[in-house]
Amino acid sequence: MNPKNVLITGCSSGIGRCAALGLAKRGYRVFASARKAEDVRLLQADGLESVQLDLADSQSIRQAVEEIMVRSGGRLYALFNNGAYGQPGAVEDLRREVLREQFEINLFGTLELTNLVIPAMRKQGYGRIIQNSSVLGLVALPYRGAYVASKFALEGITDALRLELRGSGIHISLIEPGPIESRFRANSFEAYRRNIDVGHSVHREKYLAMERRLTKQGAAVPFTLPPEAVLRKLVHALESPRPKIRYYVTVPTHLFSSLKRVLPGGWMDRLLAAVGGDGSK
Repeated sequence: MNPKNVLITGCSSGIGRCAALGLAKRGYRVFASARKAEDVRLLQADGLESVQLDLADSQSIRQAVEEIMVRSGGRLYALFNNGAYGQPGAVEDLRREVLREQFEINLFGTLELTNLVIPAMRKQGYGRIIQNSSVLGLVALPYRGAYVASKFALEGITDALRLELRGSGIHISLIEPGPIESRFRANSFEAYRRNIDVGHSVHREKYLAMERRLTKQGAAVPFTLPPEAVLRKLVHALESPRPKIRYYVTVPTHLFSSLKRVLPGGWMDRLLAAVGGDGSK
């Protein structure tokens, strides 16, 4: 029996790399993509088939899909949309181009890639699409507005797509992790330094607390789990005959999703402000 072909984005580290290696061990044929050529070479050194794919570049996305379709004979069982990054900063400090860059990768590129592989899945009559969202696709925390907006948008467009795919044989699921061990904070800190004018912001004192969180070694917040926790949910979404619409990962995701359903809005605001009010948590 031929192995099932799976394309994963954002495999240079963290969840993506863990998913690629874990699925390969389970017998899947994994196409592990990364934005940088040097990361592609490292993935190949790990024994993975890897392609360069930059979610901010339409040509890169198209070339990667074309290459994978040639290698796979036009058959793709699953797409795991994992590639993303977080842009920290107060909403009033986000320039238009900074917010656009966040959406180019976290939403527009992800959707473009998804739409390119759906026709092959429709033709074969089956497929799995798994979106790696976040607890911040369910609730908002201060100083994370750009990332929150991109993940809320991903959740909404995925819900619409799921309804449109009914009867096609293609299942689509959302995974919603809370804190996971990865390079996410380090990458976020780079985006923060590049795009936020701290010296001229009314939030500069709170940014100092946020900087300590983003540069802290080890787990920055309680309930942080290794990326294998996401892999377990991914495997279920790939292999269950009835995959779930949403998979919660970590205590914060379970907690906030439940509280959002039962608490009045004002109470929820006070709780979320207490959790992340100065950006340090």
